[in-house]
Amino acid sequence: MSKKYYPRIIDKLLESYLEAFGAVVIKGPKWSGKTTSAEQKAKSILRLQDPDVSEAYLAMADFMPSRLLEGETPRLIDEWQIAPVLWDAVRNAVDKRQIAGQFILTGSTVVDRSKIMHSGTGRIAPLTMHTMSLFEYGESNGEISLKALFANDPFPGSSSSLSVNQLAHALCRGGWPATLKMSETASLLVAPNYVDGIIFEDVAQLDEAVPTPERIRAILRSYARNISTLASNRAILEDLLPNDIGIAESTLYRYISILNDLFVIRDIPAWNPSIRSATAIRASNKRGFSDPSIAVAALSLSPDQLLDDLNTFGFFFESLCIRDLSVYSIENKGHISYYRDRYGLECDIVLHLTDGRYALIEAKLGNRQIEEGAAHLLKLNSLIQQKQMKPPSFMMILTAGQYAYQRKDGVYVVPIGCLGP
Repeated sequence: MSKKYYPRIIDKLLESYLEAFGAVVIKGPKWSGKTTSAEQKAKSILRLQDPDVSEAYLAMADFMPSRLLEGETPRLIDEWQIAPVLWDAVRNAVDKRQIAGQFILTGSTVVDRSKIMHSGTGRIAPLTMHTMSLFEYGESNGEISLKALFANDPFPGSSSSLSVNQLAHALCRGGWPATLKMSETASLLVAPNYVDGIIFEDVAQLDEAVPTPERIRAILRSYARNISTLASNRAILEDLLPNDIGIAESTLYRYISILNDLFVIRDIPAWNPSIRSATAIRASNKRGFSDPSIAVAALSLSPDQLLDDLNTFGFFFESLCIRDLSVYSIENKGHISYYRDRYGLECDIVLHLTDGRYALIEAKLGNRQIEEGAAHLLKLNSLIQQKQMKPPSFMMILTAGQYAYQRKDGVYVVPIGCLGP
C-alpha cells in the first residue's frame, strides 16, 4: 500500500520546469519533502544514499558517470551532491539529448563549486523547496489569496479557525512533512531531532576541522535568540561568552557559512529604495531560519513557554510569516527583504515579485499592534509616493487573529490562518 501524498504548492512549478528545461535541481532543507515531491514526477530513481548499492554507485560515478543516468525519464538522482561529478554528466547528457524533462536532482547541501566544471545555466534550472506552509498543512483555509491581492481583486474577507494555542504548536512543530500523521506530542519531537542531526552529523560532514558540537549548539541558540533582529556577528560572539563558549570571529563566519549551505539559517537582506540617504537605511541582514521550529528547538522552548512570552512569540511569528509568504509566492519567484532606517521607520517584510510588483507587510502577533503596524506601512508608502517611486501593490498586516478585513486607510489585516497562494 503506497503512502498518501500531500500535494505541495511547488508541484505545478516543477511540472512546468520539466517542460522547459532538460534538468531541474531542487534545493532546500533536509526533511522538507524534496525527494517525495520529485518522486511524483520521476519515472526512474537513483538513490545515492541507499547503503546496499551506494558504494557501487560511487565507484561507477568515478569510472563512467553516464551509466548512472540511464533509465526512464524524468530520472530522479536523489542526494546528487554525494557524487558531484554527476552534475557535469547531467549537463552533458542534456546537451546531447536536446529533450526537456530528462532529470530531477535533489540535495540538502550546497556543493563546492570547484568540484563542478560548468554552471549548468540554461540546462539545469534551480528550484527551491521550503518546509510546508500552514495552507499545505491544512491549518490555513487559504481564502485570502496572495495572487489575488497582487492582482487587486476584490477583497473577500474571511475568518480563521486557527487559535493562538494552535499557532504556538505549529511554530514548535514546524513545517516538516513527516509530522503530518503524528500526534501532537510526537510531532514536537521532530524539530529537536533535526537540530541534533545538524549538530552531531551534518556540520561535521562539511567541516574538515571537525567542529565541537557544543559550539554549534551555542551558535544555533544565539542565532535563535536573535531571530528577526539585526544582530551583528560581533553581538552573536558576545552572546556566546556568558556560556563560556569563546570562538574566533573567523570560526563563527565558517559555521554560519556551513549552516547556510545546509539550508538551516536564512537571513533576510535589507531593501534599499531611494527614499532616504544611503547612510540612513540599515543595510545589515536580519537573522532568520529556514523554518521557525529550528530556532524554537535550539532554545528548547515549548508551546506553553511561547504563550507565556509573547514578545519572543512575536519574533518567531514573523519568521513563520516569511516562510509561508515564500511558499505562496514561489510561482512568481518571490523574494523577501525588510526595511528599517535610523529614524525608526520600519517594515518587517517587503515581498518582491520578478515582474517588479511588491508588497509592504508587517507581522503583528496581537491586535493591539495593528495600529502601530499600519502607521509604519502608511508612512513608508507616503515616502515612496513623495519620491515618485512605483507604489506597492498592497499593504498588509499579518496577524494571529480571527478576522480578515480591509481598513479605511486601505491596509489589509489578514490572519495567517486565512492566507494562501
